[in-house]
Amino acid sequence: MISRREFLMATAALSAVAGPGLVGRWSRAAAQQTLTEDALLDFEAHGNVTLVHLTDIHAQLRPVYFREPSQNIGVGAVAGLPPHVTGADFLNLYDIAPGSPHAYALTAEDFSALARTYGRMGGLDRIATIVKRIRAERGDQMLLLDGGDTWQGSYTALKTNGQDMVEAMNALAPDAMTGHWEFTYGAERVTEIIGSLPFPFLGGNIYDAEWNEPAFEAYKMFERGGVNIAVLGQAFPYTPIANPRWMFPNWSFGIREEDIAANVEAARAAGADLVVLLSHNGFDVDRALAARVSGIDIILTGHTHDALPEPVKVGSTLLIASGSHGKFVTRLDLDVRDGALKGFRHRLIPVFSDVIAPDAEMDGLITRLRAPFEDELRRELATTETLLYRRGNFNGTFDDLICQALLDVREADIALSPGFRWGTSVLPGEKITVEDLHNACAMTYPAAYRSTMSGETIHAILEDVADNLFNADPYYQQGGDMVRVGGMAYTIDPGATMGNRITDMTLVETGATVEPGRDYVVAGWASVNEATEGPPIWEVVEDYLAQNPVVELKENRLVTLKN
Repeated sequence: MISRREFLMATAALSAVAGPGLVGRWSRAAAQQTLTEDALLDFEAHGNVTLVHLTDIHAQLRPVYFREPSQNIGVGAVAGLPPHVTGADFLNLYDIAPGSPHAYALTAEDFSALARTYGRMGGLDRIATIVKRIRAERGDQMLLLDGGDTWQGSYTALKTNGQDMVEAMNALAPDAMTGHWEFTYGAERVTEIIGSLPFPFLGGNIYDAEWNEPAFEAYKMFERGGVNIAVLGQAFPYTPIANPRWMFPNWSFGIREEDIAANVEAARAAGADLVVLLSHNGFDVDRALAARVSGIDIILTGHTHDALPEPVKVGSTLLIASGSHGKFVTRLDLDVRDGALKGFRHRLIPVFSDVIAPDAEMDGLITRLRAPFEDELRRELATTETLLYRRGNFNGTFDDLICQALLDVREADIALSPGFRWGTSVLPGEKITVEDLHNACAMTYPAAYRSTMSGETIHAILEDVADNLFNADPYYQQGGDMVRVGGMAYTIDPGATMGNRITDMTLVETGATVEPGRDYVVAGWASVNEATEGPPIWEVVEDYLAQNPVVELKENRLVTLKN
């Protein structure tokens, strides 16, 4: 584990443009035990441009519990570097006191206990309070940018085809957005929504597959504080692989590094003083991109749900990570003069819902949007005695519950649940509601399949997902977590080569080896194949909970990590 001093020395060039107070400012804020809205939002204005960034809200209109990962493995050159630092190591790196509000917001340490102390986080009504306050202060110097994964991830978003989030975000009035899970509503619906937005949807890496021409605007020029700002949009490059290609067959995606470089050059030629990449690549992809493409001043990164209290600097490019599920809003004040970035001041603002007052206008809108669904959202399904969460490289207890439901209800030998990073948490002793369940599985291809697979096929699936996660080349990483398993155990070596990471596959019930040539009944959900049949996953879990009204999960020991 690198020390904080080593980390700061590795990014020492940061001080050349940081101005006073970057390092230590967060530490002083983190030491505060008495929270107030003024303390959270107080900010010494700097320069002539303010960027406000939020990303990966996943359709959460109201405050939530969301446990950060206790394990986030980095491979190759980024091993041990942020964001691949968790728990006590994270607290030590950023000088955050254990048990403090910021320790609760940013790590999984003592999560259940601290959650009862500090409460839920996020809520678009609280975010509106923050945004309006900054707008009132900075006026026409501010840009609000949405990094995507905004319209998907909740019961109400699913029921309205994203319309609840569209209306709420329109009221928040971002200046631009990009996307990823947005595309899982299908090309027709996405086109309809984008055509109605009062701000641009940017995606320079999306092409019309038939004509091989850009399908969306690549960048938009804004004038703020006398500065010409080019905002380039980068949608998730692996959308047709991670999600069903058949939902948007005429669009192709990719990192398209050459296109980014060309768009940066075009923006500079058009008079841009500042170039911002609004990205949904994922942090490690953006870190690699920043080292390979010159001329980008700021990358507002998303997709991998990382929340970092300080920027990471690669060359002359600042990488900003603003977390997920509405837990954080980033404010970045910039001093831009003579066509160049001269300095900045940064704050990752934790959205403590019990501290930041809800904006009345947004609260009223959210109440109206949710009203038709409130009775169903509140319907209780069971009580959990185990903390339910999703994030983590290899297992999350919410997916352990889903896997157990698949094994029992679908009568399978082995269960598979995708390693999505979205999904909120439920504290021990609380009721599991319909809303909680859908926060973990509300999507447009939810069929719970039941099929026969050979041991060789199961091994190949695990190897493929592991390579997507642990490939040493960030450009081959897709940014999720490892597929969750039920009924089966295995050993994984993240540093091994493709085809050699997964070993010792055994059935939990018998201890027997999973044999390559033998067939097993496998149940799973969220297949990207169009012809997948089965009940929606929420029905499977609800059926299981009806028979098991108290959830108490054993510690997951199915995955052995080989170092």
